[in-house]
Amino acid sequence: MAVQYYEGIGRRKESTARVRLMNGAGVFMVNKKPAEAYFTRLGDLETILAPLEAAGENRSVMDITVLVKGGGVTGQTDAVQLGVARALLKMNPDLRPTMRKGGFLTRDPRVKERKKPGLKRARKAPTYTKR
Repeated sequence: MAVQYYEGIGRRKESTARVRLMNGAGVFMVNKKPAEAYFTRLGDLETILAPLEAAGENRSVMDITVLVKGGGVTGQTDAVQLGVARALLKMNPDLRPTMRKGGFLTRDPRVKERKKPGLKRARKAPTYTKR
């Protein structure tokens, strides 16, 4: 018999995270590493697990596996958080108002602005010289 899991995909900047929630012993793996070893920055794990806290779900009875690619630490953290929220929603659609109120279902649309011709970066102009 196949293992029943709920999948959510989260994106932020250049990062994409595929999150799977299933019943289990509370194992949290990110790219085949323990989550504590992958997200070492202070507060990142709390950010990721915030949707679980808001939903009142017990983390110790749920296995979480994440495949995250691209971007940096902040982008990956936010992508995983969105993925967890979306997976929880598939597990229990009644959580939508709670997730919406916490702001966990809103995808952050901000991305790096493209460089424009004639400028050094997206907005920085070359130094003006009068003579």
